[in-house]
Amino acid sequence: MDWIQAKPEDAIELAEIRAAAMRPSLEELGRYDAQRVRKRFLDTYVAAETFKILHQGTLAGLFVLRNKVDHLYLDHLYVLAEYQNLRLGKAVIEHITGKAKALQLPVKLGALRGSPANAFYVKHGFIQTHEDEFDIYYELRV
Repeated sequence: MDWIQAKPEDAIELAEIRAAAMRPSLEELGRYDAQRVRKRFLDTYVAAETFKILHQGTLAGLFVLRNKVDHLYLDHLYVLAEYQNLRLGKAVIEHITGKAKALQLPVKLGALRGSPANAFYVKHGFIQTHEDEFDIYYELRV
């Protein structure tokens, strides 16, 4: 597994990955909107903060890590269904944890309520801090 920094022209392709990865969870909640799921990604897309996850040279997912003043914010982490259970997400979390330790900053994120991602983050040491109507928020202190 590798990851490479995204380029500005990768935005549409990465928005498609987000849409595909989120679709099952959003449909289960009755909230899937094909245009909105893409627009929410594209409205905040910054290539310098976005990384394409590659498995054997093939685009398998993405993550977005934003450097804030007092924490790192994992804004997106998506692995396409056909590449899940290959420990790609775990490798990304380990990379981010290493970066957080070096910077002595916690990692924060939000996950859609009802998404399997919640169990993934808890398994990797994230602690729930709060929640709202649609999302559950977590922090990993290093």
